[in-house]
Amino acid sequence: MTEEKVRWGVLATGGMAARFTADLVDLPDAEVVAVASRSEASAKAFAERFGIARAYGGWDALAHDEDVDVVYVATPHSAHRAAAGLCLEAGRNVLCEKPFTLNAREAAELVALARERGSFLMEAMWMSCNPLVRRLKALVDDGAIGEVRTIQADFGLNGAFPPAHRLRDPAQGGGALLDLGVYPVSFAQLLLGEPDRVTASAVLSEEGVDLQTGALLSWDGGALAALHCSIVGATANSASVTGSAGRIDVPYGFFFPTHFVLHRDGRDPEEFTADPADGPRDSLRHEALEVMRALRAGETESPLLPLDGTLAVMRTLDAVRDRVGVRYPGEEPGLTRA
Repeated sequence: MTEEKVRWGVLATGGMAARFTADLVDLPDAEVVAVASRSEASAKAFAERFGIARAYGGWDALAHDEDVDVVYVATPHSAHRAAAGLCLEAGRNVLCEKPFTLNAREAAELVALARERGSFLMEAMWMSCNPLVRRLKALVDDGAIGEVRTIQADFGLNGAFPPAHRLRDPAQGGGALLDLGVYPVSFAQLLLGEPDRVTASAVLSEEGVDLQTGALLSWDGGALAALHCSIVGATANSASVTGSAGRIDVPYGFFFPTHFVLHRDGRDPEEFTADPADGPRDSLRHEALEVMRALRAGETESPLLPLDGTLAVMRTLDAVRDRVGVRYPGEEPGLTRA
């Protein structure tokens, strides 16, 4: 796979699948050749909308389509283990939406399966592929603000979601943490790796999912991360990284920033802005480009989103849920972690 187009299959037809496919069809070296849904009517409507040749009323047919190089899994995360696992079992490469799975045990099963099959697997955490976020990470890694001391990040929506909504449904992995909190956690671990200790507190709904959660992560080296997520309040959705020699502030939308400001001791602030050539701030094209680059290079995982890093994030999310008492149907005490 060097010069020809990368042939994509899309598994699911919801909002995320539509967003990703809209960006894919604009990439000259990508081709969406098939889509699958549990509903044949939904698959056909999606295929007609995006000019896709084949529409399957079931996941299995897509998983076994030999003309598909990689499958994008965009189901609700409660189905990620089943959907991605089916594709990996059939020999397909997989890009799986975030959060990667419900828990670290499921994530470890997918990673083991991909490594056993020699297939490519990546979490679709678009933030980690964003060029400006990568620039921020490079500055931190190069010591621009010295040794990292604290990270603050939040992601909150004032959804007023009714009890029947998927974000309030335990059977669908509902709650703020997995849908929104995965961003602050991933941001902190992108810069500092897996924490040594996790404490957390949450406000739970009557259904038993978290309406808002605050977590404090700490590392043996002395760094702390104060993180927050909510589905009952629109927060600043910002982030700040403070080091021994400066600070980086990322305003609204830290996971798809238009700019950030670097404050270094003894210097004027420096603003870093997104390149217009990189596309709209909410574009998912960068994760698609990274998948295609890796496939052409013969890699089975991306250095931007290594599987061990994804597993570490899932372990942290498990630890937070353990602290606040959120457990999903089918999970037993002590069995969420890998």
